[in-house]
Amino acid sequence: MAAAVRSIGSWTRFTTAAKYCPVQYRLSEYVGSTPPCEEQEVVVAVSKTSNSGWALETVNTLSKQLQAEFTEILNEIWLNDAIESAVLISAKPGCFIAGADINMIQACKSSEEVTQLSQEGQKMLEKIEKSSKPIVAAISGSCLGGGLEVALACQYRIATKDKKTILAAPEVLLGLLPGAGGTQRLPKMVGLPDALDMMLTGKNIRADKAKKMGLVDQLVDPLGPGIKSPEERTVEYLEEVAIAFARDLANKKLSRKKDKGLIQKVMDYALTIPYVRQQIYKTVEGKVQKQTKGLYPAPVNILEVVKTGLEQGNEAGYLLESQCYIDCCTVIWWPESLTTSFSFHFNQKFGELGMTSESKALIGLYHGQVQCKKNKFGQPKQPVKNLAVLGAGLMGAGIAQVSVDKGMKTILKDTTLEALSRGQQQVYKGLNDKVKRKNLTSFQRDMILSNLIGQLDYKDFGKADMVIEAVFEDINIKHKVLKEVEAVIPPHCIFASNTSALPIGQIASASKRPDKVIGMHYFSPVDRMQLLEIVTTDKTSQETASSAVAIGLKQGKVIIVVKDGPGFYTTRCLAPMLAEIIRVLQEGTDPKKVDALSTRFGFPVGAATLIDEVGIDVAAHVSEDLGKAFGERFKGGNVELMKSMVEKGFLGRKAGKGFYIYQAGVKERNINTGIDEIMERFRVPAKAEVSTEEDIQMRLVTRFVNEAVLTLQEGILSNPAEGDIGAVFGLGFPPYLGESLTHLLFFSTPNNVVAGPFRTVDSFGAQNLVDRMRKYEDVYGSPFTPCQMLLDHAKDSSKKFHK
Repeated sequence: MAAAVRSIGSWTRFTTAAKYCPVQYRLSEYVGSTPPCEEQEVVVAVSKTSNSGWALETVNTLSKQLQAEFTEILNEIWLNDAIESAVLISAKPGCFIAGADINMIQACKSSEEVTQLSQEGQKMLEKIEKSSKPIVAAISGSCLGGGLEVALACQYRIATKDKKTILAAPEVLLGLLPGAGGTQRLPKMVGLPDALDMMLTGKNIRADKAKKMGLVDQLVDPLGPGIKSPEERTVEYLEEVAIAFARDLANKKLSRKKDKGLIQKVMDYALTIPYVRQQIYKTVEGKVQKQTKGLYPAPVNILEVVKTGLEQGNEAGYLLESQCYIDCCTVIWWPESLTTSFSFHFNQKFGELGMTSESKALIGLYHGQVQCKKNKFGQPKQPVKNLAVLGAGLMGAGIAQVSVDKGMKTILKDTTLEALSRGQQQVYKGLNDKVKRKNLTSFQRDMILSNLIGQLDYKDFGKADMVIEAVFEDINIKHKVLKEVEAVIPPHCIFASNTSALPIGQIASASKRPDKVIGMHYFSPVDRMQLLEIVTTDKTSQETASSAVAIGLKQGKVIIVVKDGPGFYTTRCLAPMLAEIIRVLQEGTDPKKVDALSTRFGFPVGAATLIDEVGIDVAAHVSEDLGKAFGERFKGGNVELMKSMVEKGFLGRKAGKGFYIYQAGVKERNINTGIDEIMERFRVPAKAEVSTEEDIQMRLVTRFVNEAVLTLQEGILSNPAEGDIGAVFGLGFPPYLGESLTHLLFFSTPNNVVAGPFRTVDSFGAQNLVDRMRKYEDVYGSPFTPCQMLLDHAKDSSKKFHK
């Protein structure tokens, strides 16, 4: 039974319950032989193999190899008459099955392999679904993607009522769709609206909500500490409960049929009416088109597969699911006219297009994200237990919130009671919003808040292991607070600056111990933005860097580590694009048109709206500082335009007025007519030869991309993967391209994948980008001069940032 010990990752058990005997046996001890007593518990230990021997993974994942081995094990169980039911459980706390092995998808070389991968998964889970012996899924921790599909195929599902237990179908976030029958089983289990909501958003469903939806049948409360850890005790208790339910299912004491309430029965009946179903399809399709702007094929495919299964039956649904699984893994470009009307035959034909770069780009981002959740410096020798945050403004309060939320004792200091109160209220509101969403109880909220201490002095800073300053972007203020802090903190304490542009070395010049100074650049709003940019100087010690990364990871951040320099990586890439946005506005393009062009290209937030979100005062300050540091290359629009807006109080969203007027509860924003006089004063004539809609899009993007490549050339950025992660997760760079005629100019087969500035170069071709920049350079000069690394890639088309 060597096959029985290779697969998911870590130890996973397949427990089978028969009658009477309390003794447990491994599968290899009795399959194919006469059982020694009337009850047996089969335990299958599975682990991934590596060239060097056994390798335990941090999570359980479904591999292609597992499908064959799992089928073999199931066949052996079904052939053993002593076994009447089974329990599928993971002995790894915090993870049931985290989904399919993404490397398995990447390893496919043809559409036929992708088809086979999907169909094999479908066949395996169909056998589980039709098993004459009940199989109970005992879920504790992550149950995602393929893991959820396994659970759906089981006859019964039991989950721990724990915040770590989440169920989700996140395939859409990778440009994929559930490929092992999930698109057919989920609507039948939870109803069409909830199923589409799960598959089209990839949202996490907690155990208690899953029970209400009908996604799980029973909940098990987690246990507290004892001789063993709470996690171990909970898994053991879950196993006992699951075995009892499996036995009752086998003995017909427990029915597999669910008791549905009146509302669910009415809804089920309504869905039997074709007109009702068609209205749901139409409504959902409209929302998908509106939210994705036609850029993402996976949601459209998901809807069509679900629709086919409900209208034409499971077999047609399964077949289309495997074909669309190919579509999500093929080189595709969806013209808007086709996204709402493709047919089953069309999808079959689409499978011939070969392997896609779209899904590969999103999977590449996923792998980059995984790498950015690891501490490349190793674990710190002295972990940070006590944190202090200077400045209770928007950023400081946000940093405090994500810190106390993860159990860190945190001091929040400001100079005035009014500012401190606002900051504390912001933290409370952020946590209370979680209570409203039922992610926290009010008791848990209050427990978390008990870790926050607000104060106006440096009391207890002597116990701090790290101080993060989030004061105003002024080097003199930074130096002042640094000196004050160093007078009271212990020798091992780290000083981190949340500056977005000031060089960390310049800040550290006022320090008595520059090895303990580091940059930690958070993004607003801190509790929602995933990225943290950590900035090291030549004097920053490895222990300091290790501690900073460890804190960021504990706060739940995706981390990139860059070298010091004005603007670091993210702000330095953003600033030239902001300068170009201002120039476009000065040339007469109104803010709404600028927003429309940038969102159509794939940016989630319009370009003019982005400046309002950043803060016009902040944008002006950064533009001026980086303009001094980099000279002509950072020129574009006149920074005096933004300064004039600031003088009139037009600071952006935070002030209620910027390029737009912001009102609570009003979604449709109007342009701020108060800026008309300012815009007219700074108006410049547009250059017709570089002012088409496509030119405006490419002027913004090429300046961003060129600066990103230059940071890699100069060693600010260590690798392209972190550059793409930083741009997408911190600045909203498009993971997909939208409506740009550039596709038609650059490709015989259009391709709308970017997933970051470096993939943009690989996707567009460096020479195409250089040609565009030369065109704009002839009109605007050095801001569009391509950097040397981009020119090198243009000369040698075999050079790629991502292999």
